[in-house]
Amino acid sequence: MKELVRCRACGFVIEADKLGDVCPACGLPRKVFEPYREKVSLNRLLLLNFDLHPIAIHLSQALVIVIPFLIFITNFFKNFQPEIMKSVLIFSVFVFPFTIVLAIGTGIVDGLTRFKTLVTPLLYRKIFASSVILILSIALFFIAPYEHYSILTMLISLVSLATGVQLGLWGKKLINVILPGTYPQKKGTKTTAPKEEA
Repeated sequence: MKELVRCRACGFVIEADKLGDVCPACGLPRKVFEPYREKVSLNRLLLLNFDLHPIAIHLSQALVIVIPFLIFITNFFKNFQPEIMKSVLIFSVFVFPFTIVLAIGTGIVDGLTRFKTLVTPLLYRKIFASSVILILSIALFFIAPYEHYSILTMLISLVSLATGVQLGLWGKKLINVILPGTYPQKKGTKTTAPKEEA
């Protein structure tokens, strides 16, 4: 395993041979770095390093931000590229629920990998808010075409945006949290303690 070092100031971890003169994250000189040993099992790190949940979240966040903006443009600037704006709006509303389902699915995998459980107070809040935004996205999917992407569509999209912002604020608090060790084992399963690397 490659030698890792961590910035004592900001916590940034990097392979020792890739460290330059300053910390890539906070800019302090390399003398603030200390040796670091990863406390998470390799199989968990491998899964977490795919960053599936952050990628899925960015897809849904892009849509939750752009939909109210597009509704505003199509309703108040009717002469500004109306065909393009309406087409992009229709596409965004159509795809939105699918990105939320993807974000929830990857969130469950991320939660179980990162925290080994989904039954913590903050994760409960995130699950509840995710369910709310999923319901709103499905409502938008069915209501917007019949309502001609107008006032009710705008209200639903703004509530979705507010919910998405709150989800982001809760997620920010969890970004660097990870329990050490391996996956929890089922009762009766033989397991050996992970070998400590020198």
